[in-house]
Amino acid sequence: MTEAPLIQLEGITKTFGSGAAAFQALKGVDLSITRGEFVAVMGPSGSGKSTTMNILGCLDVPTGGVFRFRGVEVQKLDRDQRSLLRRRYLGFVFQGFNLLARTTALENVELPLLYRGEPKAKRRAAAMRALDQVGLVPWADHTPAELSGGQQQRVAIARALVTEPDVLLADEPTGNLDSERSVEIMQLMQRLNREGITILMVTHEEDMAAYAGTIVRFRDGLVERIERGAMNLAAAGEGAA
Repeated sequence: MTEAPLIQLEGITKTFGSGAAAFQALKGVDLSITRGEFVAVMGPSGSGKSTTMNILGCLDVPTGGVFRFRGVEVQKLDRDQRSLLRRRYLGFVFQGFNLLARTTALENVELPLLYRGEPKAKRRAAAMRALDQVGLVPWADHTPAELSGGQQQRVAIARALVTEPDVLLADEPTGNLDSERSVEIMQLMQRLNREGITILMVTHEEDMAAYAGTIVRFRDGLVERIERGAMNLAAAGEGAA
């Protein structure tokens, strides 16, 4: 029996504004993502990729169509229910690391669990496990200013992982990094994907998208094409991660 998609978009539309000023950002997006995929989302500015990612991250709602996550029709949920889904099942990594400057790596990673009201001992143990996943336990007591750009992004990834999400949503995760650090982060994300995390990543860089198993290309508010079985740099990732 074929497993149901983890994420399914059917005829998703999104219109901003109204009347003569209305702009249709999405014009009927269809997309299915299965558990364990590593998907790179690409497209020119204004193609609809960021709007789609905002909908997938429960940060926005579609104007029309059906969005299913784990079989639940997300567009029917209220704001509080979407917020709960986002906190429980999704982790976010951004181009800007968004770390608190005066707190340690460990304390930054603990933050999502602090917001959940988890006790200190449980938060600390989970944060150390997440830092271990990204190879930063020796730097747990360092502040962001004492870390390289690549290390700061690893802390941000650990913070996204600490809640044990089903899906990691990454928006230009290598956009602020040099080439060497970018490769390190992509190899790390490849390894996390092999360990079972579903990853959706927006990127403008073809060489970064090549690490993904699937590339979804947007144009003019629609999915232009889907390239499966990409993973062009899988061997490089296996060798260095």
